[in-house]
Amino acid sequence: KAAPDGYTFFMGAIHHTIGDSLYTNLPYKLERDFIPITVVAYVPQVMVVHPKHPFKTVKELVDYAKANPGKLNFGSPGSGTSHHLAMELFLNVTGTKMTHVPYKGAGPMMTDFLAGTIDVVFDGMGTSSAQMKAGRLRGLAIATPKRAEQFPDMPTMDEVGVPGMVVSTWYALWAIKGTPKEAVDRMYQETVKAMNLPDMKNIWVSQVATTGGISPEEFQAFIRSEIARWSKVVKDANVKVDL
Repeated sequence: KAAPDGYTFFMGAIHHTIGDSLYTNLPYKLERDFIPITVVAYVPQVMVVHPKHPFKTVKELVDYAKANPGKLNFGSPGSGTSHHLAMELFLNVTGTKMTHVPYKGAGPMMTDFLAGTIDVVFDGMGTSSAQMKAGRLRGLAIATPKRAEQFPDMPTMDEVGVPGMVVSTWYALWAIKGTPKEAVDRMYQETVKAMNLPDMKNIWVSQVATTGGISPEEFQAFIRSEIARWSKVVKDANVKVDL
C-alpha cells in the first residue's frame, strides 16, 4: 500500500511464490503488485535425520518408509512452509508416506528434533549445519545441483536417485508496482555491488549459501517457474492454509 516512490522496497523469500496457491484469501498478488529486482541469496535445504535412527543414506530411509508407511514422522516450521513442501515433493517423488508434524516456527521444531521427538526434516543449511558438525543431527543429502564445499562428503539428492529435488530457501528484493524504472535499475545495480563485498559473501558462506544477483528479467522467469512448481506440490499434497 506504500507509494511507489522509489524509496520503498520489499525483502521477501520463496514463501511468496507459494502463497497464491496456498491461501484462498491472500490480499495481494506477487506478480501483479510487485516488480522483481533480484535474488539476494540461496540457502540450500538438506534432508536431516535424528541420530537415534540407523539410516546413513537416503536409500535406507526410503526403504524403511516404504516398508512402514506412515510410521516415520517429519517436522516443519508450519504447514505450507518451504520445509513442509520440500518433504511433500520428496514423498511424491519417492512414493513414500510419512506423518507431518507442523510447528509454530523453526525454533520449536528444532527443539523437538534435537530431543528425538520427530524423525526427519528438510531444513535450511544455515540452521542445521552446526548441529550436523556437532553430531547432534545427521545429514543424508543436500538439495542442490552440486555438493556443498563445506560438506564435500554429503551427496546431492540427484546423486542418491531422487531427481528434481533442488530446493533452497532463497531471499529476494522487490519494488512496489509503479516504481520508476530508473529506481528499480539503480537498486539492482547497488544490490549486486553489495552482494559482491567480501564481508557480505562471508556471511552467506557461513550459512552454506550462495549469493544471487540475477537480472530482474531472469528473476521474473524464476518467480514464474517457482509459482508453477510449488502450486503443483500444494495441489498434489492437498495442502490448505487460510489467513
